[in-house]
Amino acid sequence: MPVKNRFAELQSEITEWRRDIHENPEILFETHRTSALVAEKLKEFGCDEIVTGIGRTGVVGVIKGKSNTSGKVIGLRADMDALPIHEATGLDYASKTDGAMHACGHDGHTAMLLGAAKYLSETRNFDGSVVVIFQPAEEGGGGGKEMCDDGMMDRWNIQEVYGMHNWPGKPVGAFGIRAGAFFAATDQFDITLEGFGGHAAMPQKTVDTTVMAAQAVMALQTIASRNADPVDQIVVSVTSFETSSKAFNVIPQSVQLKGTVRTMSAEMRDLAEKRINEICSGVAATFGGSADVTYIRGYPAMVNHEEQTEFAADVARKVSGGCEHAELVMGGEDFAFMLEERPGAYILVGNGDTAAVHHPEYNFNDEAIPAGCSWWAEIVEQRMPAA
Repeated sequence: MPVKNRFAELQSEITEWRRDIHENPEILFETHRTSALVAEKLKEFGCDEIVTGIGRTGVVGVIKGKSNTSGKVIGLRADMDALPIHEATGLDYASKTDGAMHACGHDGHTAMLLGAAKYLSETRNFDGSVVVIFQPAEEGGGGGKEMCDDGMMDRWNIQEVYGMHNWPGKPVGAFGIRAGAFFAATDQFDITLEGFGGHAAMPQKTVDTTVMAAQAVMALQTIASRNADPVDQIVVSVTSFETSSKAFNVIPQSVQLKGTVRTMSAEMRDLAEKRINEICSGVAATFGGSADVTYIRGYPAMVNHEEQTEFAADVARKVSGGCEHAELVMGGEDFAFMLEERPGAYILVGNGDTAAVHHPEYNFNDEAIPAGCSWWAEIVEQRMPAA
């Protein structure tokens, strides 16, 4: 079953919605304009129920099928927030908000789900109910968790949930997916190493935190190379090294290290936290200093459920003629929280030969709209066929 003709007809209209959202990006939970636009469109489409303010600024719409003998309820989720990046595309519809842009394609995700919602509201050719979920704050704010914490899954009795992300480098409209762990858990650490500062010409009278911190940075790399099983995925990256003094002739009293840890399993996550504490405390003690480690757990690993993944892949094959086995992604995705509450799957749709996500020259490819909308619509019509 190829791309639905209705979405080819709607493509220019959906593109207009997408470019309007692109021109007016909003960060984290500040998606007030975008949320209002989504709610307005859902009302215009004739959704049976529209609720705002779920997860602060999230929007939920309910579309009932022609019948409901199955009692099934499927959730479809799109993210709405932008990134704190200054846009460099030069497009006619480039961001009008300085320092904010849709550099990850959430404008496209929102527009495609709106397109699917319009089609499903028109046809209602399914047996059950669809809950369309428009989520704020995917980019580090945990909006997915907040919507779940607000009781979204139980309130609408959502039984399965599906999500999608565009993917630069993959042919436009092509799909990719994998079962099991797909996107990584995203943790961060903040380490303060304390020594005894002094004159750089008299290092013997100091406890040198720069040497201590340099040793710690190198030692932290042994978590991946010497502590983790080589077949497990783990990344430990120190991304910031800041001394308490910037003078050329002062050995600083303290050094602060910051960084991120990416893992695909609970075991690796626990190992990383344990070893970061042990390594930093041990290195600091060796040099006569001390270490204070703060380890903050962010998004969990996003894990696709086996049955729903195979179903999602089968739908993708019907829409585009194929569905590749996707590679692991060490980036994070807070759809993970929804997949912890309900079975479901997350798929990638090709964005073509474009700049990478989170790049100031990235732009969502509007040619992907028909395929993305068709996949969401087919998820509903195939999973809950009309009675």
